[in-house]
Amino acid sequence: MNHLTKIARAATPGTGVQCRPRAYGKDGIGDFLRDVMALANASVEGPRYIVVGVGFDSQGRRALGSVDRDDFSGKPSYQSLANEYIEPPIRLRYQPIQVDGKRLGVFEIGDCQDRPYMMRADFSERLRRGDAYARVKNSIVKLGRRQLQTLFEKKFRDSVSTSDIEIGFPGDIIHKEQTLASCNLSNLPSALASNKLQQMMEIRQMSGNSGSTTVMARLTHARLFGSDDPYTDRTPEQLMEEMQQLRLKYRNQDENYLFEDKYESLQLVVYNQGDEPILDASLAIVMPNHNAFYVADRLPQLLRKDKFVERTPEEQSHYPAVTLNDDSVHITANIGDIPVGEPVPVFATPVRVCVGRDLAGRKFGVQYTLFGQNLRAPAKGKLRLRFR
Repeated sequence: MNHLTKIARAATPGTGVQCRPRAYGKDGIGDFLRDVMALANASVEGPRYIVVGVGFDSQGRRALGSVDRDDFSGKPSYQSLANEYIEPPIRLRYQPIQVDGKRLGVFEIGDCQDRPYMMRADFSERLRRGDAYARVKNSIVKLGRRQLQTLFEKKFRDSVSTSDIEIGFPGDIIHKEQTLASCNLSNLPSALASNKLQQMMEIRQMSGNSGSTTVMARLTHARLFGSDDPYTDRTPEQLMEEMQQLRLKYRNQDENYLFEDKYESLQLVVYNQGDEPILDASLAIVMPNHNAFYVADRLPQLLRKDKFVERTPEEQSHYPAVTLNDDSVHITANIGDIPVGEPVPVFATPVRVCVGRDLAGRKFGVQYTLFGQNLRAPAKGKLRLRFR
């Protein structure tokens, strides 16, 4: 952390350093994507930095602000945003630091040897798929055809063919298909609680306004919840409102059931059969989403003596970056160098998934893209998941 503090103290805007007086937040996502992409494409060696909370007045004097603690909470998840909209993947971390009693933030962007970095999907009218920017001194310029061609030609001259790369699921041989077991999602803690509340609502509806309503409700409550949970008289509207809050109330219990008790591991391997290592490799996969297909976007909390506790930051850092969209799941992982002649695991910690019975007998396609500093072009292909 000391080197980040030194950078923040001495930071002046330049080709490899950008200063920003305020946090990006949810309203500045477009600016964040453009700035990260521009720094990644900058003609400098080594890491690049965005220092948040440092501005300059009209006379060029430094002025320190203060970044809200919530900006480092992962909402928005800046790494996931970069993974979703920029390709090839960019190594990015965001850390709070203290300078002269002010909380600043520093984005550190890893050594970027896989230029050009471009928008992989439309974000807005100003940031469209295929757009690319680069930082030059204290300005950001949009890259045109000539500049992009120069970067691609340099990459091609120093590159390795993808024909000798094999990617798949691990085993005695590398498999192109993996079967995952399904489980009964009706046993989710939130689902069990929802079923109990539904029965309470039905008792009230069946009893109507008769005098037996409270008696029946008390008996049903005792049967469902036990004597340790005292009865509280609730209207159907209150019960319905409680049902709508169950997912949030039982979030930790549900995640423990899905990603500790019933999960299946998802791992991939890369086998380099060429003549030289692949440098600074990273892999991205995309697969469909479904209401019976659960993918952990972080490791779940651990249950210790009837309490849920967070895992260590180191454990969480080994888990891949997962972005959950309505119709798709995006997963990226930095692999590092891939040597010749031995399968290399893609994920330091395998992805955890849980499959509901509704998917039994079905299959999903998994599209992958391998990036590397010295790859002539990304290695792309398709794998398959089957569910039983």
